[in-house]
Amino acid sequence: MRSPAPRRPTEPDAPLPLHGRALDNLAFIRSTMERAAAVTAVSGWGIVGAGAVGTAAGLLALQAPDDATRLITWLVAAPLAASTSVVGIVWKARRSGELPALASAARKLASAFVPPLCAGALLTLALWRAGATSVLPALWLLLYGTGVVAAGAWSVRAVPLMGAAFLAVGTAAVLAPSAWGDGLLLAGFGGLHLGFGLWIARQHGG
Repeated sequence: MRSPAPRRPTEPDAPLPLHGRALDNLAFIRSTMERAAAVTAVSGWGIVGAGAVGTAAGLLALQAPDDATRLITWLVAAPLAASTSVVGIVWKARRSGELPALASAARKLASAFVPPLCAGALLTLALWRAGATSVLPALWLLLYGTGVVAAGAWSVRAVPLMGAAFLAVGTAAVLAPSAWGDGLLLAGFGGLHLGFGLWIARQHGG
């Protein structure tokens, strides 16, 4: 009886073709660039600009004669501050050569940051119609802080810390007398933006 033929050792997997390795390398480089852009996309100087807008709005709101003027002041300041931040992000990405990867990073940041802002806009309308405008400072600070903390998962450590600081000021707005609302908004959207913006600009290249 013939003994079975010895089994050949398993042949190693055939090496990937050159073009396959090149595609894998390109995919790795692209994902690395996208992660790096998400981490460094936030512009400290853009946040400083938003803080300047917030400071001006807070000072004007403190002198506003009625709730309607006060609300309009903050609603006008919000898109101005957001535009300042966006301009700062684009400027920083262009200067650092990360502009091609900015779109992916922006999608990640926006997916975490925009939903709380949209919720805040809708709740602002509802509370205004209900005549409960004294709640708005706490609402704005808390929802903005929530968005910043969520977006901070894709950014440098200073960003979620800034979000936590907004949550702290928002908590103070819940507990404090309603007359403190504009002062706390000034401290948050003015002071916190200026302080953390300068920190990010100095530590992370603008």
